[in-house]
Amino acid sequence: MKSGRNYDLALLLLRLAFGGLMMGLWGKSKFLQLLTEYPVEFLDPFGIGDQATLALSVFAEVFCAALIALGLYTRLACIPLIFNMVMAITYGHNGQPFVEREHAITYLVPYVVIFLMGPGWYSLDAQIRKSLD
Repeated sequence: MKSGRNYDLALLLLRLAFGGLMMGLWGKSKFLQLLTEYPVEFLDPFGIGDQATLALSVFAEVFCAALIALGLYTRLACIPLIFNMVMAITYGHNGQPFVEREHAITYLVPYVVIFLMGPGWYSLDAQIRKSLD
């Protein structure tokens, strides 16, 4: 079924693009910030500390984004990234103009789509499922 494979290919491209971009553009810089000896100044909406909040953001933006790119535990990996983007939109850029929230919204939408549609055929999830059948 040609349209089915196009659908799966589109999901693969979406996963690779937004998983890879999140790791490379945002996750990498936060990960390096986490490794420095300088005091961390990061949003702390839950009162758990700047360092802990940054670590949770790094977990989402590096580890979960890598899982999404691979298509492994894809829907589960989307949840921290969706939450992270909602927090960036509502708290991180609170009171700022739309243009400042644009990146977070641009990342939020594909993660919601991937969560709703699943990883597609070209994913480790699908291959594991296939081998179990």
